[in-house]
Amino acid sequence: MTQTRTVMVTDIARVTYETNRAYCATIGDYTFQKWEVAPDWQRKTNIEGVLFHLRHLKEGKAPSESASHDSWMETKEREGWRYGPVKRADLKEHPCFLPYQDLAPAQKLKDYLFGAVVKAYFDSGIQIEDDSQEAA
Repeated sequence: MTQTRTVMVTDIARVTYETNRAYCATIGDYTFQKWEVAPDWQRKTNIEGVLFHLRHLKEGKAPSESASHDSWMETKEREGWRYGPVKRADLKEHPCFLPYQDLAPAQKLKDYLFGAVVKAYFDSGIQIEDDSQEAA
């Protein structure tokens, strides 16, 4: 008997976040806290990113890394963020608040990893439930 497994959008967001946190540590960026204690704005950003990718995947087209980054920037801009040389949540400044083509290759890799994680869940056939409203 085969069991149908269900995964929640917030679970996928946790995996994308922890993947990027681990990657960032390899490039010397230790600014990410564990998902469980990450600020609400960071968790919300990852949830919105997962939803963005899933919408596109359901339409049969995986979003490009640049589209993923553009979506992130649009969300951040609506929230009042802008470019700053270092990430400062208190000032809503972020060094990646730049057009995708202007990002360093090490920063572009975060968008690739994020999309790859979401696509892996989507392609696995595991049922995905949207619990994002409950997490808000």
